[in-house]
Amino acid sequence: MGAHLLAAMLCLAMGSAPAWAAAFSVSPMRIYIDPAQRAVAMTVTNDGDEELVMQADLYLWKQKPGGEDELTLTEDVFLAPPIFKVPARSRQVLRLAMLAAMPNTQQLSYRVILRELAEARPAKQGVQVQIATAFSIPIFVTPPLAKHQLGCEVQRLTPTSVKASCENTGKAFVLLRQLALTSASGAKLAVRDSGGYLLPGIKRSFEIKHSAPIPAGKAKLSVSLDDATQRNFDVAVGE
Repeated sequence: MGAHLLAAMLCLAMGSAPAWAAAFSVSPMRIYIDPAQRAVAMTVTNDGDEELVMQADLYLWKQKPGGEDELTLTEDVFLAPPIFKVPARSRQVLRLAMLAAMPNTQQLSYRVILRELAEARPAKQGVQVQIATAFSIPIFVTPPLAKHQLGCEVQRLTPTSVKASCENTGKAFVLLRQLALTSASGAKLAVRDSGGYLLPGIKRSFEIKHSAPIPAGKAKLSVSLDDATQRNFDVAVGE
């Protein structure tokens, strides 16, 4: 997959009868627009046996102080076609081109929401619930010198859990994949196998739990990132 994927099953009708959903895929799952190039392409593949009607919407992507995503419709990027049909076992190429001024220092982030218009699909006999699949594809426009800068600290929550607070003070996104807490001697204390995006200037907290009490004292927090690197932080777990 190679990138954060939001795959949402959008229920368009309620009922207990059989449901039916189309199958399609998107490539790439994360898009980078080079400030020198300004344009990219993405491909939607219909893996099913029936024609799909699709809609693509572009959003400026920001995060609130706690890390909650905030999406606002925008025309910063030209996206074509916005509504299109994909025949069975076929592909459709979408073009994206940057229209807004290119960033000089800090990365810009967007998301393309691709969803099937299930209401345009012919009704199937015996099917009362139409299910539409949607993908949220991140787009990054990154100046050459923009990098992330990650800092993390740990606080006690309960005898068996801690809170890791991580802040990105850099100019580009960072994607956390795993957070592991080990003792000063290297013994594994607790692991969290999920993280999330931190856009520039954002601080998020992640609870790390263990089945047994986590001892107090000096420890190390190891954060595995999406780029296959790891950041290690000396922390202290309170009583």
